Amino acid sequence: MTTLLAIDAGTTSTRALAFDLTGTIIGESQREFTQIYPQPGWVEHDAEEIWLETQHCIRAVLTSLGQQPVAIGLTNQRETVVIWERASGRPIANAIVWQDRRTASQCRSLAQAGHETEVTEKTGLVLDPYFSATKIAWILDNTPGARAKADAGDLAFGTIDSWLLWRLTAGGVHATDATNAARTSLYNIREGRWDEALCRIFNVPMGMLPEVRDSAGDFGRTDKAAIGAELPILGIAGDQQAATVGQACFAPGDVKSTYGTGCFALVNTGTTLQTSQNRLLGTIAYRINGETTYALEGSIFAAGAAVQWLRDGLKVVRSALEAEAMTKSLASNQGVYMVPAFAGLGAPWWDAEARGAIFGLTRDTGPEQLARAALEAVGYQTADLLDAIGADGAKVMALRVDGGVTRNDWAMQFLSDILAIPVERPKVTETTAWGAAMLAGLAAGAFESLEDAGHRWRADHRFEPNMDKADRIRLLAGWRDALERTLTDAAARRPN
Repeated sequence: MTTLLAIDAGTTSTRALAFDLTGTIIGESQREFTQIYPQPGWVEHDAEEIWLETQHCIRAVLTSLGQQPVAIGLTNQRETVVIWERASGRPIANAIVWQDRRTASQCRSLAQAGHETEVTEKTGLVLDPYFSATKIAWILDNTPGARAKADAGDLAFGTIDSWLLWRLTAGGVHATDATNAARTSLYNIREGRWDEALCRIFNVPMGMLPEVRDSAGDFGRTDKAAIGAELPILGIAGDQQAATVGQACFAPGDVKSTYGTGCFALVNTGTTLQTSQNRLLGTIAYRINGETTYALEGSIFAAGAAVQWLRDGLKVVRSALEAEAMTKSLASNQGVYMVPAFAGLGAPWWDAEARGAIFGLTRDTGPEQLARAALEAVGYQTADLLDAIGADGAKVMALRVDGGVTRNDWAMQFLSDILAIPVERPKVTETTAWGAAMLAGLAAGAFESLEDAGHRWRADHRFEPNMDKADRIRLLAGWRDALERTLTDAAARRPN
């Protein structure tokens, strides 16, 4: 049996999954790692811990398989920044995670200096602490001796894919793919290169940056001492782009939305980089054989994170399954709305200063209402994204979904109801990992084309909208009222 191994380095855990060529999982191992919160709005990871847990997962799956996969595909949390010494391979500081908001003031200063137009034109991104560039500069400026070492060429930067690739190849390969490069604010996605002017704007030495390669191609071979086998690494993509591949969204207009810690909706725009008029992001969906396919993306920072907060922070639910059961016990939301702006608000609002809030509390409010408000917020935020996508000219007829939250049938039915379109959940719900495996399989010759691999996509369930229109309008009005109360500058942040 031909097998493919995917490494899925997420925000709260890392996993290794083995697939056959139909997308069936035949081996899996998962390990959580530490979430570090030094100050409010700051989120860090220990990059060495991520590497050690990734090693453990890979070894566990390889042992269970009893055979060697033909190739490895790697997918990762995007935008998270690791900087390490080239000589020793040691990180010089904790990784700064994509959720981290510590550079919000730097982003405002850059916008006030008039740089946002150039940044957006070249990268498709807005000036926001979500992206990598200001995080890189922060580490260099706040780690003793780091900037001098960077200027001397002694330090390497990478998102999590580059960091793991470096360790997997024992320092032999310092590279990334076009989708991850596109999330740094340093990569010109129109011209397909690191941009000197952007590096000057963000004060990032170009010598730190990895080589940028296609999403399917040769990224070197693993060091046997690292994982117990020497295997070709043939695919890399950021998690949301990998999910786009795994959901077979290969035609312009195809849309997928991934619900994990956050929520990310991508609509394929083909070989045309479309400029959003509604504060969505232009980005790279994938690059194959030197040809770039673009997408528009809407990024929500907290989806499953809201339920995790109820579980780990407030301790009012014990699991996501319990949250679903609690939600089903209610006939309505009883006027309770949660705006989960734990790390600010992403698209289409881009309000880095917004903070989470719950509205409509009464003496009758309990864990059931909070659980329902958290799950409903997933639908409301997606509705905002699809409104922006529609205003940019893309008519969404159905939404393909994946990620941990999609296992919740109630949440998916509510999503279909509030969007008033069908929601399609695939049989292979691990589409992020499967997308990385597809890219590696393509480069290995296991698939004739992406479309060939995409023919294996099958629906598990199609949720059809059945909510009364008046109820949908009323619920959305309540959400918009709660949202307006949360935004720090509602008039300035409202999309066109």
